[in-house]
Amino acid sequence: MTIFTDQLGDSISLQHFPQRIISLVPSQTELLFHLGLHDRVVGVTKFCVHPEEWVNQKIKVGGTKQVNIEVVKELRPDLIIANKEENTKEDLDALKKDFPVWISDVNDIPGALDMIRIVGEMTGSSEKANTLIAELSVSFAQELVSSPPVKTAYLIWRKPYMAAGSDTFINAMLTWGGFENVFAHLPRYPVVTIQQLIEANCDVILLSSEPFPFAQKHVDELHPLLRDTRMLLVDGEMFSWYGNRLLLAPAYIRSIRNAITINAA
Repeated sequence: MTIFTDQLGDSISLQHFPQRIISLVPSQTELLFHLGLHDRVVGVTKFCVHPEEWVNQKIKVGGTKQVNIEVVKELRPDLIIANKEENTKEDLDALKKDFPVWISDVNDIPGALDMIRIVGEMTGSSEKANTLIAELSVSFAQELVSSPPVKTAYLIWRKPYMAAGSDTFINAMLTWGGFENVFAHLPRYPVVTIQQLIEANCDVILLSSEPFPFAQKHVDELHPLLRDTRMLLVDGEMFSWYGNRLLLAPAYIRSIRNAITINAA
């Protein structure tokens, strides 16, 4: 028996490397595939989309916020991988009664690397996990520097508008990329008004593709209200997914920064 401590400080015991894994977190589902655990994942959520062909073959256990407990029980997992933010405490407490549930809590890049390390240890894929960690450590070794800072609001929701605030992985990625989050003084995901956006005097507003799928029509909706602020649609996965998709994030974030710099010039 091996004891593992999750990122909330709770412990689970595993008799052996798990052979029937359920992932309740899209970015961690993709990580399991990257670590070579293709056949050992038996269930995922309906929001797990990468790699598409692979996840389409897996049984869906509901959404991240509404897990179908009965379907999980039918799959008889020997490990469930979850996340404090993406899953509900009620669902996780119910699942803990019958199964080992390991919960991540990732708010920065070191936390993401720690999550990858432990998932590798739990699943017997440490070699691949450590290779991934080494690659990411090099990629994120040096933050992008912006002078003056790019004052930025990152919107994740509409009706009401919600932004990424402090103590979020998105905020950590913005900081790494040289963006000054104008709502970093507010906790987590605050509701913000148009007036607050005006008063924040942003250089740019980033409209994420997830969880709300912002599109050009939403840029057009905001533009008359914030005429002096540049708005960009961005791939939310590059700012909020903390598994192997982080391999793609530095180049993507640099491209966003370059686009803003060129426009400003």
